[in-house]
Amino acid sequence: MPKQGHIIIRGIVQGVGFRPFVYARAVAHGICGSVCNTGSEVQVYAWGDNFEDFLRDLRAGPPLSVIDSVEVYTLQGDPPDSFTILKSHDGTRTGLIPPDIATCKDCVRDIFTRGGRYESYFATSCVNCGPRYSIIRSLPYDRERTTMDMFPPCPGCFEEYSDPSSRRHHAQTIACHECGPELILYSGAGEATEGTSPVKKTAELLDKGKIVAIRGIGGFHIACTGEIATVLKKRLNRTEQPLAIMAKKEWILDNTSISPEEEKILQSDISPIVILDKREPEAFDHISNLHTIGCMVPYTGLHHLLFSHLSAPFLIMTSANAPGYPMITTYPEAVSRLSGVADYYLTHTRDIINRCDDSVIRKGAIIRLSRGYAPKRTRISLGDLSILGTGPELNSTVTLYAKGFCITSPHVGNVRNPGTFEYLKETTECLLNLMQADISIIAHDLHPQFLSTRYAKELGEKTGASLVPVQHHEAHIAATFQEECIGIAIDGVGYGSDGTIWGGEIFEGAAPDYSRVGHLMPVLMPGGDLAATWPERMLYGILPDEVTRGILLSRGWAEQDVSIIEKQVMRRFNTSVSSSTGRVLDAAAALLGICRKKTYDGEPAMKLESLAHGTKPESWDIPLTRTGQAEVLDTPALLKKARDLCMKHPDDLRVIRKTAASFQYNLARGIAMIASNAAASSGLQTIALSGGVAYNEMIRETIQKTVQSNGFKLHINHDMPFGDGCISFGQCVFAGKKELL
Repeated sequence: MPKQGHIIIRGIVQGVGFRPFVYARAVAHGICGSVCNTGSEVQVYAWGDNFEDFLRDLRAGPPLSVIDSVEVYTLQGDPPDSFTILKSHDGTRTGLIPPDIATCKDCVRDIFTRGGRYESYFATSCVNCGPRYSIIRSLPYDRERTTMDMFPPCPGCFEEYSDPSSRRHHAQTIACHECGPELILYSGAGEATEGTSPVKKTAELLDKGKIVAIRGIGGFHIACTGEIATVLKKRLNRTEQPLAIMAKKEWILDNTSISPEEEKILQSDISPIVILDKREPEAFDHISNLHTIGCMVPYTGLHHLLFSHLSAPFLIMTSANAPGYPMITTYPEAVSRLSGVADYYLTHTRDIINRCDDSVIRKGAIIRLSRGYAPKRTRISLGDLSILGTGPELNSTVTLYAKGFCITSPHVGNVRNPGTFEYLKETTECLLNLMQADISIIAHDLHPQFLSTRYAKELGEKTGASLVPVQHHEAHIAATFQEECIGIAIDGVGYGSDGTIWGGEIFEGAAPDYSRVGHLMPVLMPGGDLAATWPERMLYGILPDEVTRGILLSRGWAEQDVSIIEKQVMRRFNTSVSSSTGRVLDAAAALLGICRKKTYDGEPAMKLESLAHGTKPESWDIPLTRTGQAEVLDTPALLKKARDLCMKHPDDLRVIRKTAASFQYNLARGIAMIASNAAASSGLQTIALSGGVAYNEMIRETIQKTVQSNGFKLHINHDMPFGDGCISFGQCVFAGKKELL
């Protein structure tokens, strides 16, 4: 048995306490030698009789690490007298630092230990928790390359940092009252409050009904008590959009129908926002007028301290940035953007280098890939060349492929906004810096006018990288399943290869070679993008007849406006053609009178799902036709069926609810039937599902049951968002597979 070896450990080994972990195991096993960080590797030189036991422990790694490989080489020479931690130096970059992690239970206990060094200190952390990605400037991960470099540790912190028995041994974020970042509470007029704890004063203000902007790990939130939710919505001009809340676990258990799996996610070291079914669907409707509510538990030392002083049972805790825009990270920016919204500002003195929003999860599916989950590292073989995926236009991320791994950024937002476009560039530069990659291929959306496409072309000219355009929905499938399959991509909008708007697509094949074998019937969008904002336009575009005309007039449409939309449809003037599933759901919501104007992304479809919640649907005949080689679902026929039912019982809420449930159910059945028919024809056994519409629980479960009842397997990638947050990853997969041909 060997008694010495040169051990190289690769993976996510930065920022996880790997060196102190190795040191502790070495001391425990009587090992002499050294350990050093070198980029994405930890190198260990070890001598000792218990070498094999030591090596076994190293293969397990500390809690936050992800180990890709452990290699052992012969070691020559005489052993040193002890085991030491050497200074880091740069090296290969195949791993990455972990995302920001919620404050661990041990640190929370330290915060509330009377007389302890960390009593009531908001930025308490250790090797197992705290900020990582949000504070890193470059690798290797050491304090001098983070925003903690401006806070030299005091003697007490340095003693723990140097103590092998401490869980803060080599913790780069170690800090306390004496040496670390400080909290400052400002009034709306910019005056710093004095004479009391900023956290305690903030809790008092919140309990008195004030709205406070609070700077966290990755940016600012806006907080208030539940009673002030309506006031906050008016100030934000988001009167319909649901707000997330932060509460202790006990309150969430009492007020939601949370499953054991959801509870586990809620309390994990990621602590995302979890979209939960309310115990009473109509409860807290001033916060969320859906049957669901987004909940998270306190996940930083600041949050835990705040709740220890708070009388209110929960807080509204929503991102301070406007939807689709990047997180607000600095106090001056917060004052500029939140004037008239926030009454006070609670900030801290640690800089945020990489902004990061809260992740959002529903029924185990990632809606927003961000804090705790991203940067997300995916092992995949796409060749030797580095690839950048610049993402779509809405709900974007960026993905970089290098050296056998894809690194997907946290949520960027809606790139059509100038501020978010700059954030896209900022995020790309961050990934390139951390991975030290030279781009050879840039994959981008097929749409020529997207800012992300324009950015790809600019980078291509700058770097000499070749460009690979990727159709939006093909990227969805490539992100979901990398082998040959039948792929279902259902969402709101994506530029189709025929120049029309797609969003209800069934493909056959594998990246980069897909065939469109099915889709929803193309329908008209009178006014183009206006139809996405005003769902009743979609209703008329799908059912342009006298009955729909009468519905619009009965709802207050002026005769002149109805005549204009009639002429738009008749002459195909300023009218787009779309096979979008999202737009069909919008039309159904308009038909049922539950959403006449979309004020936030996905609102009509979400309200339709909530209206149908708990109602058993009935089966309708599924109208399928063929256009060339593609099977087509006749969505106008489904919508007409729904309209006929509503016209017979216009005031019966039970009929309205059943119609809402049945429309979604049969739409999903039709999509699944086309996919199953394509699978049977091709001999393929796997059907992949992606797209934002798949977050709809009834639609997703109906597709799954229908596919499985037909003898096929449904594949969903739970490691990526169903929505457009997966597109940049799919673009990299598509481009890489194309390069390998």
